[in-house]
Amino acid sequence: MLFSIIIPVYNRPLEIKELLESLVSQTYKNFEIIIVEDGSLFTCEDMLGEFKSVLDLSYFFVENMGQGLARNYGMNLAKGDYFVLFDSDCIIPPKYLEVLFRALISRNLDAHGGPDAADQNFSPFQKAINYSMTSFLTTGGIRGKLKDPAKYQARGYNMGLSKLAFNKSGGFLDPNRAEDIELSMRLKKMGFRLELIEEAFVYHKRKNTWKSFFRQSFSFGENRVNVSRFHPDAVKLIHLMPSVFLGGWLLTLCSYFVMKPLFYLGGAVYALWLFLVFLGSTMQNKSVWVGILSVFTSFSQLSLYGVGMISEGMKKLLRG
Repeated sequence: MLFSIIIPVYNRPLEIKELLESLVSQTYKNFEIIIVEDGSLFTCEDMLGEFKSVLDLSYFFVENMGQGLARNYGMNLAKGDYFVLFDSDCIIPPKYLEVLFRALISRNLDAHGGPDAADQNFSPFQKAINYSMTSFLTTGGIRGKLKDPAKYQARGYNMGLSKLAFNKSGGFLDPNRAEDIELSMRLKKMGFRLELIEEAFVYHKRKNTWKSFFRQSFSFGENRVNVSRFHPDAVKLIHLMPSVFLGGWLLTLCSYFVMKPLFYLGGAVYALWLFLVFLGSTMQNKSVWVGILSVFTSFSQLSLYGVGMISEGMKKLLRG
């Protein structure tokens, strides 16, 4: 099986070097790489010279169209039987493609999604973000640990689909607003078999600052509502939990002035949750500092996701 690895890039030239270095080390060698430079001001083309002798590598520059449509551009040019999609800030474990090949064959999959993880060399902030994105205490495990892998909705930083599935579906419909979740849902409704492959994980080296992390968390909430434009069933009960989380702590604060017993009860519940986040992250990352940072990243992620979802939901109602 020939894999075509599609990588959209936007103003992140330095990240490509680490990603390509990890692809050089793959134990499964039958793959090509297509890099689509999505209208960047700072291109990565100069970084590619040293890899062209050891990788089957193609580079294309296009006017800015958004990551979803840039992936479509790359897939239209791909020669492989199966298209693998990575974000430029990922590092790929050496056996990723080998694990993927075996899972696709043994499970007869048309598409897949995989989880992300933090490498031990990542910064404390990156590890804290990873914990808040993947912990059961924060996301309910929907980003990489599900009892039923067929319920997984793949994310664009680590997903793939067969050439047939791409040709039949047309790929991504939206440039960059949860386009990956929309495609996952559409592929399943078309009868294609998409599942989580838990062992096919990537190290997701997010370059967030606090400001960009806040903005990203807010946009996640907006995007979940945005997907409902295409799929009215996109919003499930579990996706409402961040809004409930947000409303709960706001109600707890307000109750101090009208019903102090409720304030103390709510405060105790949130304090327990924060302690469990701190404890879980500290044990997982073997770092008290990462545990402390995870308290702030987890609290802000859920709260801002809730704000984003409520904001976009209100806009949708006003639009009718």
